Amino acid sequence: MIISVSRRTDIPALYWDWFCGRLKAGYVDVVNPFNRKQVSCISLQPERVDCLVFWTKDPTPMLDKLALLGHYPYYVQVSLTPYDTDIEENLRPKEEIIKAMQALSLQLGRERVVWRYDPILLNAVYTKEKHFAWFTQVLAQLAPYVERCVISFIDLYAKTKKNTQGLNLHELSEAEMREIAAGLAGLAKGSGVVLQTCSEAIDLAAYGIGHGACLDGALIERITGKPLKKTKAKSQRPLCNCVESFDIGQYDTCIHGCHYCYANASPQRAQQGFAAHVDSSSLLTGKLLGDERITEHGREKRK
Repeated sequence: MIISVSRRTDIPALYWDWFCGRLKAGYVDVVNPFNRKQVSCISLQPERVDCLVFWTKDPTPMLDKLALLGHYPYYVQVSLTPYDTDIEENLRPKEEIIKAMQALSLQLGRERVVWRYDPILLNAVYTKEKHFAWFTQVLAQLAPYVERCVISFIDLYAKTKKNTQGLNLHELSEAEMREIAAGLAGLAKGSGVVLQTCSEAIDLAAYGIGHGACLDGALIERITGKPLKKTKAKSQRPLCNCVESFDIGQYDTCIHGCHYCYANASPQRAQQGFAAHVDSSSLLTGKLLGDERITEHGREKRK
C-alpha cells in the first residue's frame, strides 16, 4: 500500500506527534469525508506499506524524528510559494522553511525532497515579474537540495472563490500559463532542477516541462528498488497521473490559513477541526463513537 500523508491537511507540520504515535500503534483510522459512519482502518505496519508520501508546507517538525521512519520508504513534498500573510496567513517565515528543506535533503537525498511551487496565482501584487524574481532567489538556495519542482496553476473551485474574495484572482489564460512556464523554465535551465506540472491539461513540453505526478510510481520504484503495480488513482481528477493510495488525512483540519486551499470549507471549520484533535485518538480529529462500520485495509479484522 502507498500511504498519502496527506492531500487533505498538513500532517507533518501540524500533527506530527500524532502521526508518530500512529506509526507505533501500527494503524490509523480514517473517516469517509462524506459519511462519518464509514471508517477505513489502514495498516501502518512496515511490511504492509510500500511507501509513505508526505505533503507539507513546513517540514520542520519532522527533522528531529526521522529515525521513526527508518523502516519505511518515503519522500517529502514541500509546497513553497512567494505569498505573504495576505494569502498564507499562519506559516513560518519562508527562509526558515527553506532551511528546513535543506536540512531534510541532507538527511534524505535530493530525490526524496520535492519542491512544489503551487498554486501559481496572479493579481496586482503577485505579478509574473514577482514570481520570476522570487523563483530565481529561492531556486539558487534549493537547487543543490532538490531534483524537481512541480508547478500548477490555480483552480478557482467554489471553496477557493469563497475564501479568496477580495484578492482579485482569476483563472489564468493559456497565454499567461505559457508565459509563466517559459519564464520559469528559462530560470531553471542549467540548475539541475527539472520542472513538471501537476494535473494540468496544457502541454508545456516546448519549454521542457512534462506532466508529473505527486504520488509518482517511477519515483517510488527508484526509492524502493522494487517494481510497483502502477494502478492509476481512481478518485482523483482525470488529469491526475498519481498511482492509487490511501490518504490518511481529514478535510477542515489545516490552520495554515491559505486562502486558496481546496481542503477547507472555511477558516472557522478548519479551526474547529484542529481544536477537536486528540493526540491519543486513532482518528486525526475527534474520536470513534462506536456506531461506525470499520473496513480493514492491510490488517486483520478487529475483534
